[in-house]
Amino acid sequence: MTTEAIRGQAVAATAIPPQSIRTRPVPFRGGGFRPQPMRWVGPVVFLVLLVVWELGCHTGIIGSLVLPAPSKVWGALQDLYQSGLLRKHVLASLSRLVVGWTLGAALGVTVGLTIGLFSLARAGLLPLVSAIFPIPKIALLPLFVIWFGIGEGSKIATILFGTFFPMVIATYGGVDNVDRSLIRMGQSFGLSWSSIVRKIIIPGAMPAILSGFRISVSIGIILLVAAEMIGAEFGIGSYILMAGAIFSMEQLIAGVAILSLIGLCASGLIGWAERRLLGWRAR
Repeated sequence: MTTEAIRGQAVAATAIPPQSIRTRPVPFRGGGFRPQPMRWVGPVVFLVLLVVWELGCHTGIIGSLVLPAPSKVWGALQDLYQSGLLRKHVLASLSRLVVGWTLGAALGVTVGLTIGLFSLARAGLLPLVSAIFPIPKIALLPLFVIWFGIGEGSKIATILFGTFFPMVIATYGGVDNVDRSLIRMGQSFGLSWSSIVRKIIIPGAMPAILSGFRISVSIGIILLVAAEMIGAEFGIGSYILMAGAIFSMEQLIAGVAILSLIGLCASGLIGWAERRLLGWRAR
């Protein structure tokens, strides 16, 4: 008997039968960075901060002139609601924000897609966008007042101009980051140019576009407050300006809380859109 045959018999004799091997499932390693829903953590953290804030005000650690207690801020909100001014201020601000942000975001996505898809548009518009984007849009508010008047036109134009450029950059950046192998695959299957844009490029750029929505909404709220502080009868910005002029810290913090709530609602709507439009990422 040869050496190879003897070695083969020894290996066969010591081999473990497959049915006697205990197997265990291996967890999917690709899901390690997938966030788990913990909806109760945010409200708990917020409540803890409110309790610490209230206790700090009652014990004197936090001075009332520096930061009023949440209970006093709540009282200011109740007074604002009972007087009927809360509805007027909120509706005035929301109308300006929705119109300005919607126009700015729509134009920004359109121009961003144009820059991302066409070389001529990229060569002509991208340097212009890069040159104007760093300019503080609040500094241009007096110019908008001269152009559009002190009424609603200048306020909407300020929000539109401020939200336009972040959306352009987010959109064409998302288009550039689309996997080119997917585009080549679509071309190899004979898809038309419009089908590739509609079915591959836009869905691939959608995460960046939605991130641009989040950033532009925050910028829009900042510019809304600045615009309403100039010649606005109603609006959260004018309410905060009035509260600061009379040194009413309760009303000032109440106005800031309303702005925070508006931003939270906008973030919730964008989060809902992400779950609907980007559900494929969880598969």
